[in-house]
Amino acid sequence: MDLTSIPNWLRQRAFLTPERIALTYQGKHLTFSQLDEQVTKRAKQLTTFGVRRNDYVGIFMRNSIEMVVTIHALHYVGAAIVLLNTRLSEREVIWQINDANVTFTICDEEGYALLNEKTNAVLSSEIVSLEETDVEVVSSFSLQKVATIMYTSGTTGNPKGVKQTFGNHWWSAMGSMLNLGLQQEDTWLCAVPIFHISGLSILMRSVIYGMRVVLHPSFQPETMNEAIMKEGVTIVSVVSTMLQQMVEALGEQTYPSTFRCMLLGGGPAPKPLLQKCEEKNIRVFQTYGMTETASQVVTLAPEYCVSKIGSAGKPLFPVEVKIMNDNVECAPFEEGEIVIKGPNVTSGYLNRPDATEKAIRDGWLYSGDIGYMDEEGFLYVLDRRNDLIVSGGENIYPAEIEAVLLSHEAILEAGVVGKKDERWGQVPHAFVVCQQDVTEEELITYCKERLAKYKVPHRFTIVHELPRNAANKLVRRKLQEKLDAQ
Repeated sequence: MDLTSIPNWLRQRAFLTPERIALTYQGKHLTFSQLDEQVTKRAKQLTTFGVRRNDYVGIFMRNSIEMVVTIHALHYVGAAIVLLNTRLSEREVIWQINDANVTFTICDEEGYALLNEKTNAVLSSEIVSLEETDVEVVSSFSLQKVATIMYTSGTTGNPKGVKQTFGNHWWSAMGSMLNLGLQQEDTWLCAVPIFHISGLSILMRSVIYGMRVVLHPSFQPETMNEAIMKEGVTIVSVVSTMLQQMVEALGEQTYPSTFRCMLLGGGPAPKPLLQKCEEKNIRVFQTYGMTETASQVVTLAPEYCVSKIGSAGKPLFPVEVKIMNDNVECAPFEEGEIVIKGPNVTSGYLNRPDATEKAIRDGWLYSGDIGYMDEEGFLYVLDRRNDLIVSGGENIYPAEIEAVLLSHEAILEAGVVGKKDERWGQVPHAFVVCQQDVTEEELITYCKERLAKYKVPHRFTIVHELPRNAANKLVRRKLQEKLDAQ
């Protein structure tokens, strides 16, 4: 019995449940059988264009049926996919294309306009118009084979290409299912980018589970709420800023009882937001994961949503997590680096043996994130290690201050970084987006009532927006650069 490979999961799914709806996009439905037909045709056209097994092919597209078909078709041919962030600058995208040494990059109209004549870009519509060439569709996926490459968000500097194998994606799907359960009517709403692991993992789960995905081209709180209310959506993946907007847009309405859970990733959530969701009976499951772990590795089980509010939960079934400090495992409540082991953890970074050796030691991934576990094994994520502010020898976690600021009625968004200080080494400095007038003095007073004195921001800068990456995560590095330039 071969335990190192698995049947081509879309083709297998189309065989098992051909008439089930696989995808809904802008009112159009595709069954798994229809999706398989479109993907097979596209694989033949890609072969005509010149794609060969083991090629690295870039995809520079926004959420669409065409993007979904292209992803599966490249796997039918046997190519590895380099998923490129459409929100990056031309220079950043070209750097990643060159770093991954892609054969060519498939683009939609908007992506092609950016990359045309600067790279080996090709319009997806050009491939659609090609003749079909017979191709031997990959019948099974080796669990060790690289399926996708995603570059890290760059919150800590230059991005690195994370290698994600078919096995990584498979075990990620298994871990999620064992935690959330799977119901026949489950429908997952995807408005996060497919080029990000949170979006791609939903597509992988869809074909593995036989579950419908309602795909949105982008995030709009009103259309998200409408899909939950009218289209039978049971699960949604969001980050805090998305959830905040959805709750505000919901007003006095509530979600139907068929809605099962809001999977919340992208960093610690403000407690006031979680409490507001609890009042509206919105079941929020906080999660923790990375590009390197093929999506979530820790999720708060539903029965602990209230009693362990603020926790990311316990590790998913095939995963181990521990907290390390100076090569010693930490005791409960002792802060240290979050370290992860499991079959959904990357084997390393593309062309970066140095970074791989630094991050993965004895099979454990050192995440660079700071957290602690309580006496029952529940994980609490505090912050990125590189975002830590050290003031007068005291450790300050920006996320803690941001959570307090977000509980103020005038603050819509908040980001905190460390400012150099001759006396203390560093002091907190806050950037805030306001939804109503408020003075710096009022905010300082508000923080003093809720935080230790050394954690209170010394100054506030009011801005129109905060820098965020494709996953809507706050990029504090850019705030730091802005502050250092002042």
